[in-house]
Amino acid sequence: MKKIIQVILALVIAALIYVVYMQISTPIRFENEQKVREKEVIAKLKDIRTAQRQFKSKYQRFTADFDTLINFVLTEQIEGERKIYDEDDSIGMAKLKKMRKKNVEKFTYSVKDSMFKHLTPEDVVALRYIPNTKTEFLLDAGTLMTESKVVIPVVECKAPYIAFLDTVAYRQEVINLVDNCINNLDKYPGVKFGSMEGGNNEAGNWE
Repeated sequence: MKKIIQVILALVIAALIYVVYMQISTPIRFENEQKVREKEVIAKLKDIRTAQRQFKSKYQRFTADFDTLINFVLTEQIEGERKIYDEDDSIGMAKLKKMRKKNVEKFTYSVKDSMFKHLTPEDVVALRYIPNTKTEFLLDAGTLMTESKVVIPVVECKAPYIAFLDTVAYRQEVINLVDNCINNLDKYPGVKFGSMEGGNNEAGNWE
């Protein structure tokens, strides 16, 4: 009987140790996983933001359609300007002055080959998806009138925490994170850039 009691006590102690360990380690493991997954999401958001800025430089607006944005990156070209001669090049500058030309020449460049060399065409096509999921980023674009009555283009791209964090292994941790963002910090419960409520130069909320 005494041995049975000792075994039961040992099992109870082991169970308590496990519970304490899980209470301590789970938040740490969740925080580490959150950092890893956020880093992946932010990297993709930066590429989407670059694509949107290039699109705006050509069309003076942003797009809310991923098909349009992806096709733009893969197939279109942008016109740019560069100096013909260094301004310290007196001979070159004298030639331009004689020809009555400005020290600027226009050129075109491929959006894909110039800004997205680090991505394969397949990677560009997959820009719409939040990393490690088949869920698309929430993308919106339009125009907004400022207080000074100026109409400006705006864009917003979002990835909610519930879309890319493990809501099975860390269900309560995700619930707490989202609740804290909404009710205590008054911030978007996820990662995003831009805003449909005001011009913010496409700033990311991680910056």
